[in-house]
Amino acid sequence: MTGPMNKTTILSLFFLLVAGTSPSSDASGTFPSGHTDWRALWRIHAHDETICHGDCLRFSPDGRTVFSGSIDGTIKQWEVDNGRQIRAFRGHSGAVMSVALAPNGKTLLSGSEDKTLKRWDVATGRQLHTFQKHSDPVTAVAFAPDGDIVVSGSRYNNTLKLWRVTGGKAIRAFGRDFDSVWSVAFAPDGRGVLSGSDDNTLKLWDVASGEPIRTFRGHSANVICVTFAPDGRTVLSGSDDNTLKLWDVASGQERRSFHGHFESVRSVAFSPDGRTALSGSDDQTIRLWDVAKGQGIDTLEGHSRPIASVAFAPDGRLASGDSDGVIILWERITTYLTVGSN
Repeated sequence: MTGPMNKTTILSLFFLLVAGTSPSSDASGTFPSGHTDWRALWRIHAHDETICHGDCLRFSPDGRTVFSGSIDGTIKQWEVDNGRQIRAFRGHSGAVMSVALAPNGKTLLSGSEDKTLKRWDVATGRQLHTFQKHSDPVTAVAFAPDGDIVVSGSRYNNTLKLWRVTGGKAIRAFGRDFDSVWSVAFAPDGRGVLSGSDDNTLKLWDVASGEPIRTFRGHSANVICVTFAPDGRTVLSGSDDNTLKLWDVASGQERRSFHGHFESVRSVAFSPDGRTALSGSDDQTIRLWDVAKGQGIDTLEGHSRPIASVAFAPDGRLASGDSDGVIILWERITTYLTVGSN
């Protein structure tokens, strides 16, 4: 060095400590121009019991609020800027196991251990409808891109069901050649539904016919979480085998595998631009990955319990929830190091 560290340098090092982040163990060892890091904007004890695994944190389309579902049977809505609770949605008689938000942000869907789906009015917290055709816990729910149809998956009786939002009419059940369903996702074009299950596979289903299109094989343990990339050309999965995998939708082939977690991967998400993958694990860490390279970018360490759910906000901020009912809202801090100037 040619001179003392200036204020910018000190500030950057301060944020590095506050964020509690470190490069992933399998990262490339390089960072973007400048130094990119993350810090916790707020941390709250949101629920008395665990945030449910997988799709249980959802940001509103405008990114101003985030919703959380819990084993305590409630869904709660929070202000992103300050972590203040806006309202709670109560009505399930069992654990909430999955949460989905309509594309317009006006209604909320929840699946529960009480074997029902419920649709809620976001503005008032009022329950709009209860869907009651499942005979086992509803572990996964998702809205179609047009918001008119929803899909739900169940544990034990191995079913996927398609529903009309208005009136709650069941449209069809998908095939039964799979084990318990843990996660579902609609394709961005609305023509396909993806499921992850206990048979270690992902399956893509045709919405119009209810028939399977293809099966994605490569995980060596239960597939706990699945999601589509924003462009619909690839999908991401997380598994009890401690890995994430990226798959080509058209061929069903595995493109790459992401290694770095030491325990089960419970939740995955894509950044809004599809270039970054996010994962939460039982190893108590949140990891960010370069999708194109398959390499780790950052590891966020702020939880003291297994991570149950993670989500990207439209503006790129992150939310993570753990098995203690704690939610952390993360934001990225970018500062540029200029050493030796005053």
